[in-house]
Amino acid sequence: MLLTFVIVYWLISIAIGLYAAMRVKNTTDYAVAGRALPFHVVTATVFATWFGSETVLGIPATFLQEGLGGVVADPFGSSLCLILVGLFFAKPLYKLNLLTIGDYYRLRFGRTVELLTTVAIVISYLGWVAAQIKALGLVFFVLSNGALSQELGMVLGAASVLVYTLFGGMWSVAITDFIQMIVIVIGLLYIGWDIGGAAGGVGEVIQHAQAAGKFGFLPEFRLDAIVLFIGTLITMMLGSIPQQDVFQHVQSSKSANIAMWGSVLGGSLYFLFAFIPMFLAYCATLIAPDLVARYLDTDPQLILPMLVLSEQVPLIAQIMFFGALLSAIKSCASATLLAPSVTFSENLLRPILKAWNPDLSDKQFLRCMQGVVLVFTAVVTYIAMNTELSIYGLVENAYKVTLVMAFVPLALGVYWKKSTTQGAVVSMLLGVAVWLTLELITAGDNAPAWTEFWLPHFVGFLVSLSSFILFSLLPQFVRTPPIPTPESVAEGNRPHHHQHAHAASHTHHTAP
Repeated sequence: MLLTFVIVYWLISIAIGLYAAMRVKNTTDYAVAGRALPFHVVTATVFATWFGSETVLGIPATFLQEGLGGVVADPFGSSLCLILVGLFFAKPLYKLNLLTIGDYYRLRFGRTVELLTTVAIVISYLGWVAAQIKALGLVFFVLSNGALSQELGMVLGAASVLVYTLFGGMWSVAITDFIQMIVIVIGLLYIGWDIGGAAGGVGEVIQHAQAAGKFGFLPEFRLDAIVLFIGTLITMMLGSIPQQDVFQHVQSSKSANIAMWGSVLGGSLYFLFAFIPMFLAYCATLIAPDLVARYLDTDPQLILPMLVLSEQVPLIAQIMFFGALLSAIKSCASATLLAPSVTFSENLLRPILKAWNPDLSDKQFLRCMQGVVLVFTAVVTYIAMNTELSIYGLVENAYKVTLVMAFVPLALGVYWKKSTTQGAVVSMLLGVAVWLTLELITAGDNAPAWTEFWLPHFVGFLVSLSSFILFSLLPQFVRTPPIPTPESVAEGNRPHHHQHAHAASHTHHTAP
């Protein structure tokens, strides 16, 4: 019965995604849904994109092992990221009317910075998308009672998400996210009420967790502890800001205000609902302590799904949980398949194709973009099948490269008029060089003691920030383009195809 429901739900969601694909007429429709999404859909897609496998499986497992102090990066850092994007970046970026985040780097700092940041952004998605594919394999393995291997589950899951993402792009992502957010919210509230009641009620569970020391969040008042806390927090809080999926939500909105408040509300809802899976996982320690003991040291990601499949949980609650879980994974996977593919196509592939074929049409480029989605899906599926990292580990590590390379040029480029191309290039190269060097040093058995809390990516970020400021103030040997404005972009500083695609996209599209 449960497996039948999952299959039916899976097929319905694919059909909805394919139906939404009928709205795609050009690359702007495919990449940013024609900049036509209303407030409720933007809020839903921000929430659903980030509410992925790590939220339902990875965060609870880490919370059981380390308490709130272990989940600083996510959900605390990740939800703050979305709120910061809404408050400080949504409006200035929306007004420029660009297709990708890479376009901003080109307009503000030139082609070299565009290439470097695009490579960093695409690389950062490998771990995040692989985490979603890995989770799909885990779910199919659990639901089939081991009849389907995790590897085969990964292939089937990736192929099904690919089907509607390939054809519908951001339109399919947005429409399916809206429906899947409803399923996630209703499903988690119901299963929380059901399992929480079996564990003795919310108050009993919270009291037990507090007595077990699970609510320790702030670090001790010591330099090493404070540095470690901040370094962990900013990995996702700042490293996730210069990401194409975040930028797509901003650019897909109908207006700048929708872009701003949709991000803020979506991030706030994500933070609130991320605590329900943690609550459920801790309920397992009261309801089924033997089950927790069995999986805690081997594969803690299995604790929550195995609890739901136990005899204590009724069928309707199982259906609601796995419906919410699959919705979370699918919504996250589809958006994170699309984002790096669009960035790679627009900022790396398009100039090459235009040099080879100056008459490249928008329709031809759309097909190229879809081809990149297909290739990227194959790559991340291979990574997911061959990595030893946990789901939470894959997601947490995904943003280190954008933290040390892409965040500082974006933030200072928007808010500091003295920012220069020279500062951006040097900060990116020094930031990534210091980070990778320290990663190599800490990988050995004789790593210096200070590297335990001076995290390599945190040091790389500090180097990136300081070198950007210094080399922007020093004499300049590289020309910096004029600061882009909505007027200058509209007059032709952006690729010519955007103007036509954007004009066409506002004629007949409306979102539900």
